[in-house]
Amino acid sequence: MDGAETSRRLLQRFVAQEPVDLVAREEYPELDEGHYLRALDVLASGVHAGLPSGASPERKVGRLNSYLFHELGYSGNRSDYYDPRNSFLNEVLDRRTGIPLTLCIVYMEVGRRCGLRVDGVGFPGHFLCKVQLDGGELVVDPFHRGQLLGIDEIKRRLQAAVGDQVKFDARVLRAAKPREILVRMLQNLRSVYAERNDMPRALSAVDRLLLLSPENIRGLRDGAGSRKSAGAGTERLRCAGPAGARPQTPRRFAILELTPLDSAAALRSLSLS
Repeated sequence: MDGAETSRRLLQRFVAQEPVDLVAREEYPELDEGHYLRALDVLASGVHAGLPSGASPERKVGRLNSYLFHELGYSGNRSDYYDPRNSFLNEVLDRRTGIPLTLCIVYMEVGRRCGLRVDGVGFPGHFLCKVQLDGGELVVDPFHRGQLLGIDEIKRRLQAAVGDQVKFDARVLRAAKPREILVRMLQNLRSVYAERNDMPRALSAVDRLLLLSPENIRGLRDGAGSRKSAGAGTERLRCAGPAGARPQTPRRFAILELTPLDSAAALRSLSLS
């Protein structure tokens, strides 16, 4: 069985807790997913090693950010943002750099192994994470080395992404579902490959998108465009918007600013760029 078929079968029996190989398998058919799952375990052990027993969630976030972004040097790939390797978790773990989405997945997986309640957030134009605390939600940007975002910065980013016509609403920070994360990852890959005029790979990304989201009409349209481009080499794909269910307003919403945290000392040493 070739890598493409393996990848499609993995997507068809999608398992939310094991995200490492679901997208990368087609590009890396010999990928040892166990190796990378163990790598995530090792990262979590490194975080735990610097924590006292019974550490608060705030203290864990501080240690997680310090370890990943300052001790190990994980950061956003600003110099080659559109490198396809940025969308493959095995490459991100090997190279310690990626795009917002894949760095968020690493952050989520390591954070959950450390006992944190971490979710991905499909924020417009820039994927984020949020950590559930007793007093609300702490929003984190792993691409910018774990920057902690207050409400004013979130509103500024929203305005920059969508303009003045959309006002801030709690739904823009809802937790993304695993399937939505995979769809966004594949949309990224499709766009990157289309821009490089690599139509066979762009078409493969569209095929996998349709396995996850067969109701996506724009995906079907782009799939038709990809098939024509793969044969003629002339047309480009257009980017489809996010897929998934309509956002639901959270029952409780509170963005924690940087200063009110009881354990702010744990975060004081971080460079909040």
